[in-house]
Amino acid sequence: MHQSLASFVEILRSHNLRISPAETMDAARAAQALGYANRSRLRDGLCMTLAKTPDERATFLRCFDQFYNREVADFSSTASERENSPESTDAGAPGSQAGGAGDAQPGALQEAAQGDPRIAQLLQSTLMQALMNNDRNLLSLSISQASQRAGIAQIRIFTQKGQYSRRILAALGEEDLRAGIVTLERAQSPALDELRRYRDILREQVRDFVDAQYLLHAQGRNQRLVEDMLARTRLSNIEHAYLQRLEELVRRMAKKLAARYAPRRRRYNRGQLDMRRTLSRGVANDGLMFDLRWRRMRRERPQLFAICDVSGSVAPYAKFLLMFLYSLQDVLPKVRSFAFSNRLGEVTQLFNDYPVEQAIELANQLYGGATDYGAAFEDFARLALEDVRSGATVIILGDARNNHGDPKLEILQKIYRRANRVIWLNPESRNSWKTGDSEMLRYLSACHFSAECNNLRQLERVIEQILRNAR
Repeated sequence: MHQSLASFVEILRSHNLRISPAETMDAARAAQALGYANRSRLRDGLCMTLAKTPDERATFLRCFDQFYNREVADFSSTASERENSPESTDAGAPGSQAGGAGDAQPGALQEAAQGDPRIAQLLQSTLMQALMNNDRNLLSLSISQASQRAGIAQIRIFTQKGQYSRRILAALGEEDLRAGIVTLERAQSPALDELRRYRDILREQVRDFVDAQYLLHAQGRNQRLVEDMLARTRLSNIEHAYLQRLEELVRRMAKKLAARYAPRRRRYNRGQLDMRRTLSRGVANDGLMFDLRWRRMRRERPQLFAICDVSGSVAPYAKFLLMFLYSLQDVLPKVRSFAFSNRLGEVTQLFNDYPVEQAIELANQLYGGATDYGAAFEDFARLALEDVRSGATVIILGDARNNHGDPKLEILQKIYRRANRVIWLNPESRNSWKTGDSEMLRYLSACHFSAECNNLRQLERVIEQILRNAR
């Protein structure tokens, strides 16, 4: 049972539920206390232990119903038989006569067994006895155990379903059943159709079982595979149909970083004793009773300035950088955002007044156009240069293509001297930094750090470095 619970937790993790080893142990203790007999009680207990948000609860309930589904399959007829005779009843009862599956009278197979010891041995096997008697519990349990031996939990892609179906059938002993069919085929026995029918029933149920296991085990991993592909693809190459999923991925990345770099809850000492305040407070009672006062040191959190080029070729990168930054408001220092193409303006208030997606669209509308980095740096110096102090971090996102205008390098050098760090993220490859109208090589002299950044994975690494240094 504990192995089953561990497999279930692994499935939950593949669906992006954050479950620690300690929480897994709590779930095991809860399952041991509640027992496995009452399914609803077990589900509610594990849900309280493992799901932390409404979204996680919904995912948990869906996975629980799929994983702990104990409905036994019906081996009394094939799918085509059920479709052709929907009025048939009592098909699932052991010994049922529906479709001839549970025929207790001597039939063609019994007659064939009298003339061939190999067929007689086949009919005495556990698998054939269960099929002929429609022993649903035994057959369902056998398929489940065979699937574990076949490693069904490792299924990843839909093309593997046939492979795992064959493995499960082999573990069940279907090879003997196929050998019996070959024997009857050579003898042109009338029992051939009956034995083929049992084989088809078994294959259909195994195929249905593998389909259900694929949805359970592979769905979360496939989603993570797509997300990993999106995170490594250039933002400008991602199709519009994937943008909603990409935005969700940005929020999830930001949430992960926020959890990792959130202020830790620690018990601190009170600091140094403030003797002056302590003595002054004790004057009223002649100093006989001390009212201790402590010095408190307040650390000024550094500011973060984001300067984003929102011209056509760079706008997608700016959008996701701003979305990333504003998803980290709880752990990042105060963020001031600026957007520019040929003129620069502060868009911080837009993010206070509108949802982040709408604010980014408005910023693109207000400050889009032909690129002029020199004019943009002049506007930034006028609006915010005095506010850039020694603890500030300035992030510039742009391709540094200035249309052969004046780059105003001296202004960036002033920012470099005042700030703690100047970070330039360029969505173009480094080989393009020295081509055409790019001023990137000149701007490098006024940057503490520069990097090629054109996908979410690279952006995540840069933001994580900023968070690590800001702690």
